Amino acid sequence: MLVEAEIWTIARTDQGNAVLIRPLGSDSAVPIFMGQLEAQSILIGMGSVPMPRPLTHDLFINIFKQLKTTIIRIEINSLLNGTFFAKLILKTGRDELIIDCRPSDAIGLAVRKKCPIYIDEGIVDEAGIPVSSITNKTIESNYELTKTEIKMLKLELEKVIEIEDYEEAARIRDRINKLENDNK
Repeated sequence: MLVEAEIWTIARTDQGNAVLIRPLGSDSAVPIFMGQLEAQSILIGMGSVPMPRPLTHDLFINIFKQLKTTIIRIEINSLLNGTFFAKLILKTGRDELIIDCRPSDAIGLAVRKKCPIYIDEGIVDEAGIPVSSITNKTIESNYELTKTEIKMLKLELEKVIEIEDYEEAARIRDRINKLENDNK
């Protein structure tokens, strides 16, 4: 059975980058490991960071928009031999489409469209870890990912200042300040 979930945190661990998905109201979270670029894309989507050119997830959002297709939800629906599987549930007209995808891609799209995330309870039972077992060291290691996001934002800030888009520059500056303050 699927239950609604949220991104509890994104962290760098000894095993790599992980997005921890926690069912709403649960004391467990499921770590889904992924590459650095996938984790960065999710962080960028969570922060609504504008990029000078669309990243892959932004490209798909633009394609969906042109095709008048909406993302209803994502489902992390299977765990097989240590590999997670996910589905995008899309609506186009009166039709519902189900598309298999990697969880990192599904999450990257979900954070951009602010759509619900669901996870199978069996996965939580099999791969969930108690939230209380997550150490401050694990959460603090998220700072390395955030530093990369801040670098990208600073580059974007230089570009918008160069073209004298001061309103966008102020928004980016505020995002940088928030990220820096959150990680003190």
